[in-house]
Amino acid sequence: MLKKKECVAMLLAGGQGSRLYALTSKIAKPAVSFGGKYRIIDFTLSNCVNSGIDTVGVLTQYQPLLLNDYIGNGIPWDLDRTFGGVKILPPYQGRSGADWYKGTANAIYQNIEFIKRYDPEYVVVLSGDHIYRMDYSKMLAFHKKNKADCTIAVIDVPIEEASRFGIMSVRDDGSIWKFTEKPKNPDSTKASMGIYIFSCRKLFAYLEADDKDPGSSNDFGKNIIPDMLAAGEKLMAYPFEGYWKDVGTIKSLWEANMDMLGDDPVLRLGDKKWRIFSRHEASAPHFIGLGGHVVNSSLTEGAEIYGEVINSVLGPDVTVAPGAVVRDSVIMGQVTVGEGAVVDYSIIDEKVSVGKNARVGAPRADGVEITLIGAGVSIPENGCLAAGEMVYPE
Repeated sequence: MLKKKECVAMLLAGGQGSRLYALTSKIAKPAVSFGGKYRIIDFTLSNCVNSGIDTVGVLTQYQPLLLNDYIGNGIPWDLDRTFGGVKILPPYQGRSGADWYKGTANAIYQNIEFIKRYDPEYVVVLSGDHIYRMDYSKMLAFHKKNKADCTIAVIDVPIEEASRFGIMSVRDDGSIWKFTEKPKNPDSTKASMGIYIFSCRKLFAYLEADDKDPGSSNDFGKNIIPDMLAAGEKLMAYPFEGYWKDVGTIKSLWEANMDMLGDDPVLRLGDKKWRIFSRHEASAPHFIGLGGHVVNSSLTEGAEIYGEVINSVLGPDVTVAPGAVVRDSVIMGQVTVGEGAVVDYSIIDEKVSVGKNARVGAPRADGVEITLIGAGVSIPENGCLAAGEMVYPE
């Protein structure tokens, strides 16, 4: 008889990420590159293994091929286990036919049999598109101590931004008495991080009831959480005070990359006690030529700098030619910036070529939008892309 697991993680990674535009035209949002050598999903997977959770179901749907290949058998995250480990869970053919995931709750419901295989007492539901480091074992201990039916991780946000989130109204003891999805007039600043821990039997009961409701959106925030509150279940808010960022927009993705820079960066990825693991294959060491100049920037293996790089994040095998300038930008892997070219306030996806003397973006100033170039695009010699312009791979 197989051993049981105390806790199983279900990682929602099927999002289209439409607000990332060209970056997600051919890949799922969790597969988007971040910080030079990572992909967004690395953070959640690393949090799981660092927290002692060794059984993770990754629910994919939109453009899953690259994400499936990237995760593989889970070796980079120490999730290649005989019993447990990481498993890719796409929508599948059932008795009544193939059925796409209708919402976050329906995605978990369709994979109840995967969870039951490990007979866990608790299920942690996670999102694969946030940048943060978090010890889920501490949240689980909080859940058990309070004998909660569901615990939701919350983070304080400015009141003027609260209407963008699901907002919790909380009593002095941390119990939740009201939840409002994106309220117009929020009465609290405690925002849901989209991280839930459920006592397993309660989760199954509410997922099964939700599936039978033809009027449901099959969503945790819109249906499961409000239904549990209405039924008088015990829901607790777990306060989180570390770095956390939803990188669902071009601006927030750029900001999170910039948070890695400076003398005292708010996002530190070099903590050996809480490593962020990645499948990134190491290239040759980065190289700065005689004419190269780098200021307040992050370079990944294989980068060759012969021009000027200022306040930027460069991925693997990026070449900045003599006379070229890259400022306030995020450059993903295998990009060439040609001689005399200037790149300002931009995000450039993988395998892009910026031609000689081309101009991309504009120097940062109030109101200037980020310029975006999708994967595989070639900007011709003397070409020009204005601030805020966007080029898709097509």
